[in-house]
Amino acid sequence: MCEKSQDEQEEQGVTGQAQTEQPQTEQIRDVPVVAVVLAAGFGTRFDPDNPKQLVSVGDRPIVQWSIEAFEHNPQVTDIVVVVNPKVRQAVETLCEQGRYAKVRMVIDGGRERSDSTQSALQVLADAGIPGDAKVLIHDAVRPFVEQSAIRGCVEALNQFDAATVAVPSTDTVLLTADLGDRKAIDSVPDRPNTFRAQTPQAFRFHTIREAYAKAADDPDFHPTDDTRVVVDYLPDTPVTIVSGSETNLKITTLADIPVAESIAGTLAEARANDAEYWRNRMHALVGSLRG
Repeated sequence: MCEKSQDEQEEQGVTGQAQTEQPQTEQIRDVPVVAVVLAAGFGTRFDPDNPKQLVSVGDRPIVQWSIEAFEHNPQVTDIVVVVNPKVRQAVETLCEQGRYAKVRMVIDGGRERSDSTQSALQVLADAGIPGDAKVLIHDAVRPFVEQSAIRGCVEALNQFDAATVAVPSTDTVLLTADLGDRKAIDSVPDRPNTFRAQTPQAFRFHTIREAYAKAADDPDFHPTDDTRVVVDYLPDTPVTIVSGSETNLKITTLADIPVAESIAGTLAEARANDAEYWRNRMHALVGSLRG
């Protein structure tokens, strides 16, 4: 099972290791690095009858790509997958079959993205993870996140309390204001200062928990991502940028599937070529040893 029993969680903690008292030092200490994979969307812009998380791209479901990206990252210690109840059993089965050692639990999320994030944060709090733990929150429907982005997020949290993957905007961005029943340009920010946010978005656990606690008192709280919560409710906390990639595509509509299939095909070809390269190197090495 992906979800461990309560006794196991209390005995092992989120990292799956026995919890012992550690002396405080001035050095950067090892802390849990928890990936929260958000897969609780209902896909109303995709296909309501076909859960987007389970649609296959290449040779595996979309959510599996994202889980495996964090499973294979050596810095990530734990994974929590947040789903909507309709796909929970399917995702749990997928995790069991994949034998993902870092997946600690699959939990139900909420209707809004922020609800799902808060569900995960509460589970982590209940599990007793430390306030300085590193939490990476990722949209499952960005299946091609690169290892460099994950690594960049983890390392950014050595210096900052919040970070997000983003790519520079290649288009001119227009900020608008209402003009009757239409929109009009209000201002045009300089392009070098405009970026498009991606995920993961990374935080020290105490930072994102505090931001959401403050946001809970705001009746107009409707964030579209987690960094917005920190920017709005912890304005003195800088959110640094980690370089992203255009291949870190967010699959939103059916029109995105052909692009995703193309990326998946390119990755499969790269893996095959890499395997062939190392096979050839190994054959050459064996040949040289045999003389």
